[in-house]
Amino acid sequence: MKNSSYLRLGELFCGPGGLGCGAKMSAISIKGRSFGFKHIWATDYHKDSCDTYKNNLEAKQIIHLPIKKLFLDKTMLRNMGNVNCLTFGFPCNDFSNVGEKKGFKGKFGPLYTYCVGAVNFFKPDVFIAENVSGMKNLQEGKVLKRILNELEKSGKGYTLSPHLYKFEQYGIPQSRHRIIIVGIKKTINKRFKVPAPKFYDPRDYVSCGEALKGIPIDALNHEFTKNSFQVIERLKHIKPGENAFNAKLPKHLRLNVKGAKISQIYKRLDQKKPSYTVTGSGGGGTHIYHWKYPRALTNRERARLQTFPDRYEFSGNKESQRRQIGMAVPVLGAKVILTSLLKTFHGVEYKPVPNNINLSEYTALEQLKFDL
Repeated sequence: MKNSSYLRLGELFCGPGGLGCGAKMSAISIKGRSFGFKHIWATDYHKDSCDTYKNNLEAKQIIHLPIKKLFLDKTMLRNMGNVNCLTFGFPCNDFSNVGEKKGFKGKFGPLYTYCVGAVNFFKPDVFIAENVSGMKNLQEGKVLKRILNELEKSGKGYTLSPHLYKFEQYGIPQSRHRIIIVGIKKTINKRFKVPAPKFYDPRDYVSCGEALKGIPIDALNHEFTKNSFQVIERLKHIKPGENAFNAKLPKHLRLNVKGAKISQIYKRLDQKKPSYTVTGSGGGGTHIYHWKYPRALTNRERARLQTFPDRYEFSGNKESQRRQIGMAVPVLGAKVILTSLLKTFHGVEYKPVPNNINLSEYTALEQLKFDL
């Protein structure tokens, strides 16, 4: 590690490359020598995501395969190439506040075990795990407790730095909160410190209005959605920052919904504030709506909120593009974390803040029997 000018990067559940793009942008210079990341391989079960990654980022291998099949034959893992930096944003469907919160009992919850298996197999110098903020309190915290315990004990042991990042504090024009866990081999004797936010006062946050300025009409992935006449009429009665339930709508435009009233349904952006969270799925009313025009955002506008460069082109049809963008790690948020990681490995000081997830609450629970 000491003599390497780059970290060899492998990605599980790579998606369209939000974290990979952030890694490509991350580099530090020490005495005229550059240090950064080199993409070795990336893998995902979603073909369009793999195509997007391949068309925008350089990596020796892009593997389109479900992770379960990837682990059926260890020969395939060995042929992928050795990496000393492993990243994985394991599927969040069963941990998300928006979903059914099935945790490990769901279809996607148990997939994190393959990430633990990958750490055991590759034994990287460092790994980075990403998931939704809702995982912190799911099933009284037992889900996060189990994941942290297993990650800490994987390989030959890792020093963990878990933190709930509020990316709007780091200059992302979107209110997006994600748990990021950085683990460094205990034998390396370094601990990742959470980089200090750029902004603390919400009045200083980068607004969605600022982020969406100047998009050319012929920009990539900038196809407009054909909204129905009723949707257009409904949006005309919803002010910036309002949604279909707190706006004063005529009776014929109100939604006939029983039970919970989701605050993001037909919610229009407030151009003076960051966007609410960009999602990758959902039916009518979940596409994020412009503050000025009565329409849903285009995928290029969503990509701007996720801080992808305008030259970054997403493959597949319009719904597939939306899925990829919504599932990604915001590029500039990844860049902040990965640049700080490079500084950690090479002894460059930067301003840190304390972790807001108290690791001691979890590591003392090794004997706890998890019935999940």
